[in-house]
Amino acid sequence: MRSEGPRPHWSLKRRFQSSPEDKLGETIPQRGTTEVAHRRTATGLLLGYGIIWIWLAINPVSRQDWLLENLLAVALVTVLVLTYRRFAFSATSYWLMAVFMVLHAIGAHYTYAEVPFGFWLKDMGGLSRNPFDRLVHFAYGLLLVYPLRELLVRLAGLRGGWSYVMSVSSILAQSAFFEVIEAIVAMIVSPELGSLYLGTQGDEWDAQKDMAAAFGGAMVTMWMTAALCTRHHALEQQAPHRSVPGVVH
Repeated sequence: MRSEGPRPHWSLKRRFQSSPEDKLGETIPQRGTTEVAHRRTATGLLLGYGIIWIWLAINPVSRQDWLLENLLAVALVTVLVLTYRRFAFSATSYWLMAVFMVLHAIGAHYTYAEVPFGFWLKDMGGLSRNPFDRLVHFAYGLLLVYPLRELLVRLAGLRGGWSYVMSVSSILAQSAFFEVIEAIVAMIVSPELGSLYLGTQGDEWDAQKDMAAAFGGAMVTMWMTAALCTRHHALEQQAPHRSVPGVVH
């Protein structure tokens, strides 16, 4: 009887390298660069965000509003740092999260209703309100649905169309959840800052519009991701024996 030798050790990384459809979990080390480079990228983004955050923490328009806005932001960064060794996102996901966090830090500094860039957009577009908060809600879906899908694929094992549907649905659900949480926090911590913190600017449908913006952003990113994946699969089928530049699936 032939000896089969030792069985290969199963690992999450090995699992997601085995199939073209499992390449969403590709990180920088799996794309040809070193784990050290990935760690440097993540550390650089953290330090860069930290510097910007500290700078914007100086003399915000409303200190109380700034504290409320940063509760969840600080919690998210803390979780990402503490879980890095157990679950490292791809460099693409870290970049997307960093960009969103900077946008949020800007909104927290000025309060979303008072961001100068938003007033410029308001004047240029002839709008009735400062649209910066709506822009950041759109960015929430646009920038965070990609790392969320990476999480769902690598931990929950979602594949194909369901990975896109559940990612977009999760962004919409999170957006609704945060609207509720923000309202509760505003009422409990500082009722007098409710309107300022929520950034409604007199719009009674503000929460619904914010959720729609996040949903739209998530749809755009998932459509682009699906298109890139389809193109990547087509290239692999045309050149099965030739190395094709990896894309995040």
